Amino acid sequence: MTQLTVLGIETSCDETAAAVVRLSVGEQSVPPTGEILSNIVFSQIEEHKRFGGVVPEIAARSHVTRLDGLIEEAVREAGIDLEGLDGIAATAGPGLIGGVMVGLVTGKALALAGQKPFVAVNHLEAHLLTIRLTSPAPDMAFPYLLLLVSGGHCQLVNVRGLGDYEVYGTTLDDAAGEAFDKAAKLLGLGYPGGPEIEICARTGDPSAIDLPRPLQHDGSCNFSFSGLKTALRTCARAMEPVSQNEIADLAASFQAAITDCLAERCTNAMARFAADHPQADKKLVVAGGVAANCVIRARLSDTARNQGFSLACAPAALCTDNAAMIAWTGAERLLAGQHDGLDTAPQARWPLEDVTVPGA
Repeated sequence: MTQLTVLGIETSCDETAAAVVRLSVGEQSVPPTGEILSNIVFSQIEEHKRFGGVVPEIAARSHVTRLDGLIEEAVREAGIDLEGLDGIAATAGPGLIGGVMVGLVTGKALALAGQKPFVAVNHLEAHLLTIRLTSPAPDMAFPYLLLLVSGGHCQLVNVRGLGDYEVYGTTLDDAAGEAFDKAAKLLGLGYPGGPEIEICARTGDPSAIDLPRPLQHDGSCNFSFSGLKTALRTCARAMEPVSQNEIADLAASFQAAITDCLAERCTNAMARFAADHPQADKKLVVAGGVAANCVIRARLSDTARNQGFSLACAPAALCTDNAAMIAWTGAERLLAGQHDGLDTAPQARWPLEDVTVPGA
């Protein structure tokens, strides 16, 4: 059996994180299995809350202050030292460039000091592969269909293999998580907006407000949420002064509209995936911070079942940004014989289409 133990570093936005993950693989035909030895995350929510969103300079400074201590804690909790690692992985993009640079430089320095192979990880790819860390190996063989839905990204991806990704559809404007944040700010709720909208919506009527479903029935796998956000603002202003009950109705109706959009886009993507992979197991995987929303999870579970797909979601703690997913991606890349040079540059933008296939 082959085992790889990798330190992962994540600093792409407003979470500072370090983790140690162990990958194990036996028979070549069976996907590798993973074990999280440590996963330490420091959330900067309190530092950004008063601004209603992430301030890049504050985020970068916080990463500088916190990262070294988190790495020490992650390694100590894993019960190893630098000598016991088989590699170092760090997010190289996409993300806020100042934050990305902090983690990337730190990872390179550790790799150089310990003479360990270094992997520059695409943050989006890490979300795509998280389910292979958390689910039983036979269940998560390639290919599978993935919905990545977070604060900065909203994509449907045909995950054909490591580094082999076909984007079926993406957001044309706001991501779903970004729309939740903006809607929560508009309604006077807290930050981050997704959890606040979900809590507020529990006492509201999801059919109370007639909000649009952008791109409905166009047959594509793309998303658009900016018009939905504008419609919410128009309705809220027409109702002023807005009562607490009306705020709950607005939150519930907004959440329902986003859920409907996600479900319809996934239905389109599942039909396309089934045509592309007629012999494969039909699996819909949901990743990213918005995947922690219980209403969205329940709806997508029903949608997948109706299309003959099974639904798989990573644990809620691994849906938001974390370093375990970075370490795991690094381990998968090392297993495939790939590592990166210490001259690798940070990237604010790094589309999945530009991620390389190992050995290609």
